[in-house]
Amino acid sequence: MAKKAACVIGWPVEHSRSPLIHGYWIKEHGLDAEYRREPVRPEAFADFLSQLATQGYVGANVTVPHKEAALALSMPDERAMAVGAANTLWRDGGVLRSTNTDVEGFIANLDASAPGWDRRLRSALVLGAGGAARAVVFGLLGRGIERIVLANRTLDRAVSLQRQFGERVQPAPLSEANGRLAEAGLLVNTTSLGMSGQPALAIDVARLSANAVVVDLVYAPLKTALLKAARARGLRAVDGLGMLLHQAVGGFERWFGVRPQVTRALRTLVEADLIGP
Repeated sequence: MAKKAACVIGWPVEHSRSPLIHGYWIKEHGLDAEYRREPVRPEAFADFLSQLATQGYVGANVTVPHKEAALALSMPDERAMAVGAANTLWRDGGVLRSTNTDVEGFIANLDASAPGWDRRLRSALVLGAGGAARAVVFGLLGRGIERIVLANRTLDRAVSLQRQFGERVQPAPLSEANGRLAEAGLLVNTTSLGMSGQPALAIDVARLSANAVVVDLVYAPLKTALLKAARARGLRAVDGLGMLLHQAVGGFERWFGVRPQVTRALRTLVEADLIGP
């Protein structure tokens, strides 16, 4: 029997930690399998997907800039359609199926890092209105959150998400975010603000309630200014690395038939790689 193989497709793709994560699980479970990087230019992406089976791949992860194209070139599920992007592909007979595991990655990370975060939670404040925000909103609506204030620099993008997801989503300009903190039991940053090399995120966590949970999807650096400020206030703070790890579970299970666990050992391994020597 041929060795099973999966890959991550991107342009560029050298930065991806997916081979480290999946390689760890392959070794942990003693599988005769491989996980590789595949740098593929946008103009060659459709052809690459059409040859996925002949190249021996049972499936793939998809990273920038291919997530929207992956949606169009596969049979997506409800989550991928709602998010407007696919990041996980797998072969099902002659059909190439897709999903977006960022949704389950976000929710699973919150459940693991801040147990009970959704207990009596009525209102969340989400910063940003891109693909990551779509995944977050989809996940929060699925957990029954009554109101999600979506604050974005370009208000039109937040309004378009309200049209898609309904009246439980309330668009607001990013400049009003600090004024909406007092009512938010959950704050989620899905923007690149606060990331290494990016402008700072101007959020005053002192305005949050004492029971609020703060999530920053940024994981470079692991300890963003937002998370440091939240922890200094005694708030529960959740970084973006956990979401990266948890979103990988669904793909691995579909490709290799084993559901892996996100463990402290795996997190330590990826943390060390992110921080470097």
